[in-house]
Amino acid sequence: MAPLHPLHTDLQPPKRFTYPFSYQPHPLCCQAAREVQQYIGEHTEIRQDADSGKMFGVLVVEHDGQLAFLAAYSGLLAGRNDWPYFVPPVFDAQQPDGHFKTMEREISRLSGMSVDTKEMSQDLQTWLFHQYQLLNARGETKDLVDLWQAYYNRPKLQQRYPLPPGGTGDCCAPKLLQYAYQQGMHPVCMAEFWWGVPTRTELRRHLNYYPACRGKCKPILAWMLQGLDVDPDPASLGFTQKEVPTVYEDEWIIVVNKPHGLLSVPGRVEQYSVETMMQQRYPEAIIAHRLDMGTSGLLIVCKSLESYRPLQEQFVRHEVRKKYLAVLETSHSSFLTPHSSFPTKGRISLPLRPDPMNRPRQVVDMEHGKRAVTDYEFLSDNLVALFPQTGRTHQLRIHCAHPDGLARPIMGDELYGTGGSRLMLHAAEIWFRHPVTGLPMHFDLSADFFKEADEQIAGTEHSV
Repeated sequence: MAPLHPLHTDLQPPKRFTYPFSYQPHPLCCQAAREVQQYIGEHTEIRQDADSGKMFGVLVVEHDGQLAFLAAYSGLLAGRNDWPYFVPPVFDAQQPDGHFKTMEREISRLSGMSVDTKEMSQDLQTWLFHQYQLLNARGETKDLVDLWQAYYNRPKLQQRYPLPPGGTGDCCAPKLLQYAYQQGMHPVCMAEFWWGVPTRTELRRHLNYYPACRGKCKPILAWMLQGLDVDPDPASLGFTQKEVPTVYEDEWIIVVNKPHGLLSVPGRVEQYSVETMMQQRYPEAIIAHRLDMGTSGLLIVCKSLESYRPLQEQFVRHEVRKKYLAVLETSHSSFLTPHSSFPTKGRISLPLRPDPMNRPRQVVDMEHGKRAVTDYEFLSDNLVALFPQTGRTHQLRIHCAHPDGLARPIMGDELYGTGGSRLMLHAAEIWFRHPVTGLPMHFDLSADFFKEADEQIAGTEHSV
C-alpha cells in the first residue's frame, strides 16, 4: 500500500500552512486523522503496540491538483519503521547489515568485555545524525548536525546544545515533510494526535491533538518549513488588551480580578501584562505572586517594595492560603449536582520538574522532581476546589490530569487535556495578613465563576 492516501472532501484548504507548535487542527487534518485511526483499529499488530502509547501525525498535501494525505508515527511501530501505510523514516538505521546496526553490535560486544566504549558510542551517534539529510520547501538540504548548530548559533547555546538528543529526526513532522518534498508534493496542513494509554510523565490522552515537540523538532522545522507560507506563531501576535477589575485597593496594595488570557508579568515575547498595566499607574508596582495566563481570579499587586517584601515573607513561610475552583473534563455528568452527594476529598503529592524537550510543559518525576502538594475537595461531579500547599508551575493542572491524581484534566487545558475556549481554572479565594497593618485579609470571587462554569458545562454537554 502506497503511503499517499486520497482525501475525498469538499472542505477548502487553509490559506497558510499550520504553525506546528500551536494550532487548532484544520478540519482536513481531522478527516485524515479519523482515517488513520480507523486503519490502526483494524490492524491488530499495529493497534496492540500503539495501545501502549504512540504519537501519530497526518500531513494533507496537494499532488497532481488533488488533495491527499500522508501518515506517520514517531520512532518505531511494533519494532518496525517500514509499514507501507505510513511514510518511511528520514534515514533507516534499522537495516541489520547496515553500518549503524553493525557498529551497535560491535560496541555491545566490546562493552561485554569491559572495554570503555563511550567515545565509540558518541562517534556512532554523531555519524547517524549526519545521515539525516533534511530538505526544506526550497529544495535545499542540510544534515541534522548542521541545521542544529545553525539554530543554536550563540556560544552559550552551542555549549548547552552541542548535538541533538537521541531520537531527533524520527518524530512525525520531519518524516512527513521529508517524504512530501521528496515526492514533489505541496504541504497544506499538518496535525499530530496521541493513540493509547495516557503517559504518566507527559500526560498524553487518547486521540487528543498535540503540537510538535519543541526540544527535538523546533530546530528541524525551523529549517524544513523555509519556503512555505506558514501561519505566524500566535505568541508573536500579542494579546487582546483586557480590563482588569479592582477588587480592593489601599495605600499599599491592590487586589485585582485577573481575566483569563492575560499574563501576570511580561513574557519573553509579549510585554502586555497585569504588572505592566499596574506600573502605568504606580511605577514601582510589583506582582506579589503569579497566575498562569489561562487562569482567572485573585491576584495581589504591591505598590512598592515596602509592601512587597513582608508579603513575600508570608509566601515563603506558606502563610498565604489560596483556594482555586476548577471544572474537570466530563462527557456525561451535570454540573448542577448537589455537592453533598460528592464528599470526596484528599491530598495529591506528585513531584514536578520542567520538561526540557517540550517547554513550557512540566512532568511528574518521582526521583528528580520538586515537592508539589495539593489538597482537593469535590463540590460536585465536575467542580473541584483545589488548595495548593506548594506553588509549582502547572501544579494544579497536572495534579488534576495525572492518572495518580484526579485523572481528569481541567476543562480547556490545551497542554494536559483537550483544549477549549478557556482554561476553566479560577483563583477564587485568598487569605493573608496585610503586609503593613498586619490585619487579616480575605477575598472571595467564587460566585461569577460558578455561573461561567455552569454555562461551559452546559455548552459542552449540548455539543456532545
